[in-house]
Amino acid sequence: MNLKSLKLKFKEVFGKQAERIFFAPGRINLIGEHTDYNGGHVFPLAITFGTYALAAKREDDQLRFYSVNFAEKGIIESSLQALHYKEEDSWTNYPKGMTKLMIEAGYPISKGYDILFYGNIPNGAGLSSSASIELATGVMLEGLFNLSIDRVEMVKIGQKVENNYIGVNSGIMDQFAIGMGKEGAAIWLNCETLEYQYAPIELPDASIVIMNTNKRRELASSKYNERRSECEEAVKRLQKQIHVTSLGELTVEQFDQHRPAIGDAVLEKRARHAVYENARTIEALNKLKEGNLEAVGRLMNESHRSLERDYEVTGKELDTLVQTAWEQPGVIGARMTGAGFGGCAIAIVKNENIDSFIQEVGKRYKEECGIEAAFYMANIGGGARELTEEETV
Repeated sequence: MNLKSLKLKFKEVFGKQAERIFFAPGRINLIGEHTDYNGGHVFPLAITFGTYALAAKREDDQLRFYSVNFAEKGIIESSLQALHYKEEDSWTNYPKGMTKLMIEAGYPISKGYDILFYGNIPNGAGLSSSASIELATGVMLEGLFNLSIDRVEMVKIGQKVENNYIGVNSGIMDQFAIGMGKEGAAIWLNCETLEYQYAPIELPDASIVIMNTNKRRELASSKYNERRSECEEAVKRLQKQIHVTSLGELTVEQFDQHRPAIGDAVLEKRARHAVYENARTIEALNKLKEGNLEAVGRLMNESHRSLERDYEVTGKELDTLVQTAWEQPGVIGARMTGAGFGGCAIAIVKNENIDSFIQEVGKRYKEECGIEAAFYMANIGGGARELTEEETV
């Protein structure tokens, strides 16, 4: 859908014109998976797929939500006095939560609004559609109510919505990548200190291909919380030998020296992934700065193997896509991206090989898993913002 048709839809649904149009991207993570809540480094980038939000202020305290993606649910209504989490409010809990927590943070939002969402992130793909909705709501509230919000502060509020309102114990990577994204660059972020730097991604003769398993991530939130608690337990056991508050503080050498203190094979595997993945992410920044894309590709491959064997969050579908990708000519590196248990993988592929890559990987995946995979080219886009009339969907 283009912006013109979205404006017409807004008028059809709400009986008036949309005042402003906002956008928040989705994200992929180049490397550094399940390191964010372990106090390590991540390396995400915003993509040009995302969530569009058209909005108009109201004179009363009513909130009316509509999603083009869930048109069958119609308008879902709430008010500024009824912003508590309600399961039956489904997807609208994300914008409701963002509104509630921004009010609690002291931002003056005294009137209601009508808002229409449209997302072109594939549903359930693990490209972070929930954080995209949160940040689209954040920039909408900032623009519509003439607020001045520090962007990192907005990012932190988005994470609180996920953690305290929705109940998914996630790290800050998704909201940070979406709120702070920059065209043509990935963000190298220390999740413990929130220090970050932009690293230009130059792919003169290659592209990032997103491979969607088209398997919904049903297990993701429960397994996600389970992995997080396993890592926290590993830290507690390590603390008997070494002063450490998160796995991200440990070097590979320190971990190898003290890992017997963990005393549990499963917990040791989880912790090993977090420590080694953090080291890979630090190395990836250096290799990218050197322009050594081949080395970055090798680190991506190692990352996937660790997620498969030590963290155990991949599954047959993601493994089939990635392992088939590794066999194809012109592939620099490939790995799962996101929480796992379905969702997406990414590959850096030489441009001349992309057509045959998609054909061969798609064919093998259908044979092995009985599902059609979907493939998208990932362009690196900017972060959450208000759109001008010239920008299109």
